[in-house]
Amino acid sequence: MLSVSVTHRLGAFTLDAEFQSEGGLTALFGRSGAGKTSLVNAIAGLIRPDRGHISIDGEVLTDTATGRFVPAHRRRVGYVFQEGRLFPHLNVRQNLAYGRWFAPKDGARSLGDGSEFDQVVGLLGIEHLLARRPANLSGGEKQRVAIGRALLARPRLLVMDEPLASLDDSRRHEIFPYIERLRDEMRVPIVYVSHSIPEVARLATTLVVLSDGQVAAIGPTAEIMGRLDLFPLTGRAEAGAILATRIAGHDSAFALTILKAAAGELRVPRLDLPVGTALRVRIRARDVMIALKPPEGLSALNVLPGTVAEIAQGDGPIVQMRLDCAGEALIARLTRRSVETMGLVPGLKVHAVIKSIAFDHHAFAGAQPLAVSSDAEIAEG
Repeated sequence: MLSVSVTHRLGAFTLDAEFQSEGGLTALFGRSGAGKTSLVNAIAGLIRPDRGHISIDGEVLTDTATGRFVPAHRRRVGYVFQEGRLFPHLNVRQNLAYGRWFAPKDGARSLGDGSEFDQVVGLLGIEHLLARRPANLSGGEKQRVAIGRALLARPRLLVMDEPLASLDDSRRHEIFPYIERLRDEMRVPIVYVSHSIPEVARLATTLVVLSDGQVAAIGPTAEIMGRLDLFPLTGRAEAGAILATRIAGHDSAFALTILKAAAGELRVPRLDLPVGTALRVRIRARDVMIALKPPEGLSALNVLPGTVAEIAQGDGPIVQMRLDCAGEALIARLTRRSVETMGLVPGLKVHAVIKSIAFDHHAFAGAQPLAVSSDAEIAEG
């Protein structure tokens, strides 16, 4: 477990944040200037806070009350920056080997059976890059090498400070699957800094929302993203919800894939994944329409029954509404006029209508084959 409680003043800005993480990928999310990088720098030992306590798995790294402060190089916290920061005069193999110099000699943490080096290289898909120098790598390849170098130091915690911020959209989506594999297979807890909703929706198991140096909310990603009161911090333009699904089948005649969620079935453009694969699906509020009755004669294929759970009040023309669909949240964005005309109030039974074409490649996260059974847990891959 990572436990963090720090107070630190940086000029006119004060960081006063506290959170705990049980593992997985914990995303620190917030706008620029919210305190994300200052907080991870305190965790990594790059900042000595004015007051605070930081511990990993019970070992105290910072405790200002007793004067304890473990220096950065002894914390075993791997740090991946926005840029790869590879040594330009070394090839990929040599850059990776550099990380091994910092690994504990007592084998305190094993990466699993077989060669650590081969396992990390295989996990990140960089076998074919080992003889290249950084100048001959793409941005995504550089970041994968930087992650590998950090892993080979056998960190007990991996910190990633906006590692995809410098990449274009195609390179960003190239590296997502590797971070997902890292999260799911390597057993190394990750603290991940981002200000991108699609990014944290895809990757994070726990979401920490920072605002003006303080923790505004913390919890499972789907739960936090479904809170209407946090939209001023998370961004109304990217408002949406996450549904846990698994692939129930494929409709070859129409090139569609059928997803099973607690709320019902969804039909989306064909996914080249096997039946039983677990997927986390992000549905944007702007792609959800509301009907009072089961609609007929519509081109939209996805209709999920639900109950109006909450309507965010406001004087503007747009209203955010949260639906309860068999225990899972779905967010819709409507005009205030539509809400009043349709008589939408909490407790009303409605139907959410979602177009299949709303599900582009940005909507899906994680892929891990599951045993197909009626009581299989639908979990993020």
